[in-house]
Amino acid sequence: MKKTVYIVLFTATCLWGCDRKESNSSSAVVPVDPLTDWRLGVALWTFHTFNFTDALAKIDSTGLKYIEPNTFHKVGPILNDSMILQLSSSGLRKLKEMINAKGFTAESIYIVGDSSVESWKKQFDIAKELGVKFVTTEPPLDMWDSIDSLAGAYGVKVAIHEHWKGVSHYWDPDSVLLAIKDHPNFGACADLGHWPKSGIDPVDGIKKLSGHIISLHLKDIAAFNDPKLQDVPVGTGIVDFPAIFAELKKQGFKGPIYIERDAEDLPSNLPSVIQTVKYFNAEVNKLQ
Repeated sequence: MKKTVYIVLFTATCLWGCDRKESNSSSAVVPVDPLTDWRLGVALWTFHTFNFTDALAKIDSTGLKYIEPNTFHKVGPILNDSMILQLSSSGLRKLKEMINAKGFTAESIYIVGDSSVESWKKQFDIAKELGVKFVTTEPPLDMWDSIDSLAGAYGVKVAIHEHWKGVSHYWDPDSVLLAIKDHPNFGACADLGHWPKSGIDPVDGIKKLSGHIISLHLKDIAAFNDPKLQDVPVGTGIVDFPAIFAELKKQGFKGPIYIERDAEDLPSNLPSVIQTVKYFNAEVNKLQ
């Protein structure tokens, strides 16, 4: 997801893997069946050049049932081309009906806010209306306490996303851990394609965030240390997915893994999403 567009529960510990202290003990890791415990889906940014309604139709053809909307996506003519963040309560209910009619589950939503608590409260209102379990976002450094408190009040976790170096405070996994410390409602959304732009090996990032990963953005990249690169279809770049999947299984990760494309293939990213589904299923089957 491009940051230039907008600066942008489980109470059960299995969503987080387990708490960090426990994650250092192999005996504390709950056995995982990736085929059932990893919920493959699509981040709606993948189809950001289409309105929300058309994006749902494309995802419907993939056979996937989990989605991560974002609040800056335009819904389409059915709701006056409004962005999700502009919808009234009745509009959000209509949006939820659209999601349910397709048989989709939105476990999370990517939210944005400015420097005011009110702007973040509005985002959490949307999250609560849609019934998500967590929000994905990059909280301002000086608002960690406020946003953590909001998350607790709303019963919704915060998965910290990581754009790349020079664009995000969270490009290094250490900065994500710093935000998580003493903020019980914070965890991580591990973006496997953004880390390499900052020279971070995604395998190392996954290991460092062990016990804190709520979700992942599944994407690939052609080279390290080049922030200008856009992603490539999963399995065609430099990300070592077999090692990542093995590590996630070792950690006892249970949660959603969202396919996400930043690149804009023509006529759409649908073929690459379908290709990724096949690749993911083939690799996960090797873990059995």
